[in-house]
Amino acid sequence: MARSAVADQPVRRGSDYAVLSRRISEAGLLERRPGRYAVRIALTATFFLAGWAAVVAVGDSWAQLLMAVGMAVATTQVAFLGHDAGHRQMFRRRGPSELAGLLAGNLAVGLSYGWWVDKHNRHHANPNHTDEDPDVGGGALVWTSEQAAATPPYLRWLARRQAWLFFPMLLLEGFHLHVASIKALVGRSSGGWSTPMRHRGVEGLLLVAHTVGYLGLIFAVMSPAKALAFIAIHQGLWGLYMGCAFAPNHKGMPMPTEEDNLDYLRKQVLTSRNVRGGWFVDVALGGLNYQIEHHLFPNMPRGNLRRAQPIVQAYCAEREVPYVETGLVESYRQALAHLHEVGRPLRG
Repeated sequence: MARSAVADQPVRRGSDYAVLSRRISEAGLLERRPGRYAVRIALTATFFLAGWAAVVAVGDSWAQLLMAVGMAVATTQVAFLGHDAGHRQMFRRRGPSELAGLLAGNLAVGLSYGWWVDKHNRHHANPNHTDEDPDVGGGALVWTSEQAAATPPYLRWLARRQAWLFFPMLLLEGFHLHVASIKALVGRSSGGWSTPMRHRGVEGLLLVAHTVGYLGLIFAVMSPAKALAFIAIHQGLWGLYMGCAFAPNHKGMPMPTEEDNLDYLRKQVLTSRNVRGGWFVDVALGGLNYQIEHHLFPNMPRGNLRRAQPIVQAYCAEREVPYVETGLVESYRQALAHLHEVGRPLRG
């Protein structure tokens, strides 16, 4: 069914998107909202710093395991700010956007901002395209029957059970992001850097500062056993939360190829899924529940996405472009069903 949703679309060359973009612009939804972002940044930073202050106050106690859960939430909320900065949703100018991204990503979270921006921009350019989108390339998980057939023998046990193991594997995502950031920072290929970064030296210094500060604070406050338990829970739940925020967006949606020749509007809408919910879902998912609107207008401030949704949804109905919106639990069910189906040949 996902494949037919792509195949049934007529070939157009961007005029449809131009009309929608004009409607969105006329509604003022692309204008930055510096006041609102100032409040959001202040509240998130207060939550994050207050959490670390509480960790120090609790001291050498097993209650720190509960603190690790709260810090996983705070860390993810800071990462969402880095996401917004990477899309220049906060500021039009590159300088302030990069400063916010470096502070949120490298210093606060320990994630390379430059690496993430490069990877995420490639995802936005060709979502769910196995040859162009790094989020669905070959790896620990397989997203297509072709990837499943090419799975090496030592990974086939995992691929056969990937739907069942998806959420447990997300507990390792935080550690993977840290390792990938370091590899991107120092990795070289063909005589040059493997990942383009505008501020490689600054990123390296900020990652070192994050690592020294993070480990230094934890081991200064807690015994080694409690410190290691705190790190495992904090990093594991941070990765799980990040994965749960991003998984509903595209997993289980159509995966176009070069042959489909989709225009920009259809490329973004057909591969994306929105998640229904009120203000709590908006905050919990960092606005990523409006994935269709975000992909159509990546630099739209997070606070405007809800207002843009009815305009985009009505326009898609006019153009007979399928617009998918589900509940949060249903989005996970669809994603896991896709993973389970792709692994079926290996189970046979």
